[in-house]
Order: sequence, then structure tokens, then C-alpha cells
Amino acid sequence: MTVLLLKEIWFEFTRSRGPGGQHVNKTNSAALLNWHVQSSTAFSDEQKALILGKLENHINSEGYLHLRSDQFRDQDQNKKACLNKLDLLIQSALFKPKKRFKTKPTRSAVRKRIETKKIKGETKKLRGKVSF
Repeated sequence: MTVLLLKEIWFEFTRSRGPGGQHVNKTNSAALLNWHVQSSTAFSDEQKALILGKLENHINSEGYLHLRSDQFRDQDQNKKACLNKLDLLIQSALFKPKKRFKTKPTRSAVRKRIETKKIKGETKKLRGKVSF
């Protein structure tokens, strides 16, 4: 995660829904990560367009990406969990699969396939009714 991106992110802390018993009701241990994608200087316009397109379910109408973590009892661990989630989301959004090149089967592969089909067909014909 780049330093520029870390400067653009801010956290809010709220009461947690996760583990902790009665302690949950007293401390603000859940971390809420906020990031305005469109005003980011950490990514190019092309990368921002990819992020906005692929993460549209996580981004609200104002362009803010919100993530929440209340997985742990500790505020710092929840903050790290939010950063990890963001890192994974950005990696998946910016991932471009390799271009697939069309390939043809070799002549011998085609010949073998046809031969095995003929053999299978013959064995199935032999399973039919026997006429006297």
C-alpha cells in the first residue's frame, strides 16, 4: 500500500458488534475506513476508472469507499484488518488477466480423438440386441 494512499484514508471508530462480551458496549473498537476514490492522487485516471467500475458495490453515490471491521477486540487490529481488506480489494480491481491466444489441436490429437470415438461407437453397437 502506497504512502499516498495512506494519507488519503481516514478512520472512524464506533461500538463493535464482534466478540468482547460487555466490553463491546463500552469501547469504540470497530474500525470504519473511508476513502474518496475520485480525488485520490495515488492512482492514475485509468486505475481509478477500474477501481470505480469493479468496486461499485463498495462505493456510495458520493464516491466514498467504506469498509468496516469489528472482527477483533482491539481497535488497532481492526484498523489493520480494514487496511488488509482495502489492499485485497484494490489488487482484485486492478488485476488484468492475461490475454488468451487461440490454439488448434495437433493433427495427431485430432486423429486419436476420432479413433477413440470410433472404438467407443463399435463397442456400443455390439451391446445391441442379437438377432438370429
